Amino acid sequence: MEKRYDIYAVGNALVDTEIEVDDAFLESMSIDKGMMTLVDQQRQHELVAALDNHGKIHRRASGGSACNTVVGACYFGASAYYACKVADDDTGAFFVHDLSAAGVDTNVAGSRPAGISGKCLVMVTPDAERTMNTFLGISETVSPDELDEDVIRQSRYAYIEGYLVSSDSARSAAIRLRELATQHGVKTALTLSDPAMVKFFREGLVEMIGDGVDLLFCNEEEALTFTGTDSLDDALEQLMEVAGAIVVTLGARGALLWDGNKRHQVAPVAVKAVDTNGAGDMFAGAFLYALSKGHSFPRAGALASAASAQVVSDFGPRLAPEAHASIRDSVLGEKA
Repeated sequence: MEKRYDIYAVGNALVDTEIEVDDAFLESMSIDKGMMTLVDQQRQHELVAALDNHGKIHRRASGGSACNTVVGACYFGASAYYACKVADDDTGAFFVHDLSAAGVDTNVAGSRPAGISGKCLVMVTPDAERTMNTFLGISETVSPDELDEDVIRQSRYAYIEGYLVSSDSARSAAIRLRELATQHGVKTALTLSDPAMVKFFREGLVEMIGDGVDLLFCNEEEALTFTGTDSLDDALEQLMEVAGAIVVTLGARGALLWDGNKRHQVAPVAVKAVDTNGAGDMFAGAFLYALSKGHSFPRAGALASAASAQVVSDFGPRLAPEAHASIRDSVLGEKA
């Protein structure tokens, strides 16, 4: 059948506020650097109050890992649908408007339930490391009820955000999406999302992966932690048992791909890193865009490497909409 969407994704819907801070601020507030930490509403209010005097706000945008991925993919020329949960509040309205502006279809465009929408404080230190404190709000209750089987059936890829593992209902949504996608012959892709998720919720991630996924995204630390190994080669051997193909991002060293038959090394694009927030999300979005358009793993990796390098060279988890076309045309030699 003709596919309506290249990507159908499910994730935690958050409005991200990015703030420039120093290491002393993180230490003074007892914040674990480089990690995503879940916080309650009171703790987030406390952080916001402290940041009023110590941080430099850069931007606010609809976010969450999978959201950033599908937005990037759409700006490259993919079609995408994002399943999530936001409340009928100002934050939720902002999220839906921002998502719509990027051309992403969603289940929350109509009526929304009462509650508090999720928010994430993204704190960026001078070494370009990003540290996130997240209040999930109503997004914590995303469940299989937010999924649309008919839309899933009309998609090429089902993309699952590993952050969903921290909530029972969200984990159920991730598992159900994988099951429905498999049932309808839709390829499945999952990202491990964050070292903290792998460290503290490994069993849940194993449950989400189930009998296996077609494509697994992770960074080197996540790969080593998930497999309990000390070498990337050993980690890959274990990951091959649960994934038909694998993408391991290596930061400034590029990326390592396994397409199901052969390994490919993706060369890095040299840039001065200012902010690493969103690099992995963009890598996945560009990669999925290229695969959905029939490109090989090496070509998809080249596009993803170029796109993520541009992301880390400026503040924010995304590129300006117009930047995607020039990167795509330069690397792939095509127009959407």
